[in-house]
Amino acid sequence: MQILEKEKHRFYEALVGRDSSFVGTFFVGIRTTGIFCHAICPARKPKFENCEFYKTAKEALLAGYRPCKRCHPLSNPALVPSEVDELVQAVEAEPEKRWKDRDFELLSTNAVRVRRQFQKNFGMTFVEYARSRRMGIGLKAIKEGAKVIEAQLSAGFESESGFRDAFASIMGQPISRKKEVTVLKASWISTKLGGMVAIADEEALLLLEFVDRRGLELEVEKLRNRLNGMIVPGKNKVLDQIGKELEEYYDGKLTEFQTPIRLLGSDFQKSVWEELRRIPAGKTRTYQEQAEAIGKPQAVRAVGRANGMNQLAIIVPCHRVIGKNGDLVGYAGGLERKRWLLEMEARLPFLEECNDK
Repeated sequence: MQILEKEKHRFYEALVGRDSSFVGTFFVGIRTTGIFCHAICPARKPKFENCEFYKTAKEALLAGYRPCKRCHPLSNPALVPSEVDELVQAVEAEPEKRWKDRDFELLSTNAVRVRRQFQKNFGMTFVEYARSRRMGIGLKAIKEGAKVIEAQLSAGFESESGFRDAFASIMGQPISRKKEVTVLKASWISTKLGGMVAIADEEALLLLEFVDRRGLELEVEKLRNRLNGMIVPGKNKVLDQIGKELEEYYDGKLTEFQTPIRLLGSDFQKSVWEELRRIPAGKTRTYQEQAEAIGKPQAVRAVGRANGMNQLAIIVPCHRVIGKNGDLVGYAGGLERKRWLLEMEARLPFLEECNDK
């Protein structure tokens, strides 16, 4: 969730004053070092303009920051079991690595026990931590563009080539170099509900998701495989357009997007997604009504699965589909975001009336 400017200054005062009452309230990423800390870090304080503030450690990890070794922002270091700390250090040594059970065995740790301890100490599973750290490298590059590599903001890598290799292992190289390679541009978009990543070719938007969406890494991989694509940080006219339109949308000034999109899925999935686009802002539909709208009233579950596989958040508004009792269910971006989006859109007709006067 976006932090207001006034709140950022309050957090900065707490950081400078090492106010212990703010521990766990916020985390601060330091642009010049690539680390993130909690409120009472004993290190020299950065300038305000070099700080990025986050409500959770996971958000800081996804932004590409690694935990500070001085203040150990994830927990009290005195309470962290040695084998859990060993895992953290192993991730930091190879942040791009995809962990498997065999890796735990090589560290001579009990996978089940250490995972339980990790959750207890850090408030997130080890898989979430490793994935967030891994994705953070790629998302940091997307957010900052080519200058990330040039300035070596990876910080944990010994060379520019090391960072490039890590980024490639996360965002992927094309499956086949014998086939024509599609270059896809990826851009970070800051919104009131948190960071979003947008991926597009020169003609259309292909993916738009919140950066902390569960399964984002798999979505990126599927997109890359389908198009034999290579994803690089950058901008083009499509990404510029969606950035501007999202800003207007979140400000309540836009209800229909004009950014060109390309739906990548089965014929059934495309029919579900096209129907989602017919639900106007300020309105909702149940999964049953959605199934009936595409002429398949018995396919409620299949419609739900198709909604969940939508890769274009907001533009293909799967957040406008609710449970049969009006419950907010089934949104990959999180129910808190879904509630905010629906409440914001419900106010749009009123805003339009005011603008017409």
